[in-house]
Amino acid sequence: MHGPGSAAWLLVALCAATGAYCLLRMRSRVEEQRRTAGGEALMGFGMALMAIPAAAVTPPRAAWVVYALVFGAAALRALWAARSGAHHLHHLVGAFAMAYMAVAMAAAPSGHAGHGAAGAPLVTGLLLLYFAGYVLWSGARLVPVAPVAAGGGPQVSGWGDRPELAQACRLSMGIGMVAMLLTM
Repeated sequence: MHGPGSAAWLLVALCAATGAYCLLRMRSRVEEQRRTAGGEALMGFGMALMAIPAAAVTPPRAAWVVYALVFGAAALRALWAARSGAHHLHHLVGAFAMAYMAVAMAAAPSGHAGHGAAGAPLVTGLLLLYFAGYVLWSGARLVPVAPVAAGGGPQVSGWGDRPELAQACRLSMGIGMVAMLLTM
């Protein structure tokens, strides 16, 4: 790596690839998986856009307001969906974090975080702790506990129904969120 610019572009590529895979997951036959994948695609592409280095493109403040509104609406949707499952609470925290970062970027003097103090240190710290814990937890879930016999394991019908790939995408978005919060 040649500095923060190349790291930012790697984060953009990771988040965009994750968003693209989540779009593929939306073709699943399972309705709940399609709905979850749609929210995760929004997060992946939103993170990719927000991670573009300021040296390449500095969006106008109005763009950050639009991001805040979009992710605020996603947080409200996740709050409503959280009535039926705990996984939606993670989506709520993720959408809140994205809206929080967008508001902080709109308020930053340079219009982009990472170029001065942005956001509330306590909120940023709590979000960092949450996502660091989530990364460790979701990474541990990817490690197999016991070897799987040939032919054993769930039968899947396509790329959209691969739970280990979905978990890897969630892990990569969690890592991306930690990286983005560190620049706050």
